Amino acid sequence: MSAVKSWAFPILVAVIGGGLSWMAFQFDAPVRAALVEAQGPKWKKSSEKAFYSAVRRWGDWPPIMAGAALLVVACRARGRIRWSRIVLAAMLASTIAGALANASRLTTGRTRPRESPAITQGFYGPVHDGKLLIGVPAYNSFPSGHTATAFGFAAVVVLTSPAWGMLALAGAGLVGWASIALGAHHPSDVMVSVTLSFLVAWGVVRFYPPDGSATGLAALRRRLPGFSRTGL
Repeated sequence: MSAVKSWAFPILVAVIGGGLSWMAFQFDAPVRAALVEAQGPKWKKSSEKAFYSAVRRWGDWPPIMAGAALLVVACRARGRIRWSRIVLAAMLASTIAGALANASRLTTGRTRPRESPAITQGFYGPVHDGKLLIGVPAYNSFPSGHTATAFGFAAVVVLTSPAWGMLALAGAGLVGWASIALGAHHPSDVMVSVTLSFLVAWGVVRFYPPDGSATGLAALRRRLPGFSRTGL
């Protein structure tokens, strides 16, 4: 946990994530071309597409929060206070990462890969040719909100319980891949969101570690005596 709290960790994440994101940009077009060729004309009615659509639907913020809330209740009932804190921290990181990604993608104006060839791929910004692109799905690809939400949750589990974190990462990774396979996002959209999620998760874990020893949390408890009685 001490290594995670170090400021070296987010710097390392930013450097590695930045490098991987740059590489992902180079593979955006080739990956999309390969997927379109492999999927073929019957893709839209295939069971594979239905599966990936379900993954994206259940990997979104509302289902994640609903499942996590039930898990917190179960942990509290069984006296697993540390795990209830981990899940609460994961919920917070998921919410923050998802909100940041969604706020960003509304303004970047990046086209979704599935919009080709009808729309030339690129970053058009919030306004293009006099048209407001904020809230227009075809131009809200970068970065991936689904990926940020899923990885925000998974990253906290990785940083606090690496063994279980691998399972959480697998689920989040499936959400990210589903976004690429469905043409909703480019690989770079996903990679940038993964990097963002780990940075957010680090900040949350640093402030609210499972042992309750965070400096910021302790200061809040001193100011609000009743806060300590919540058991958070």
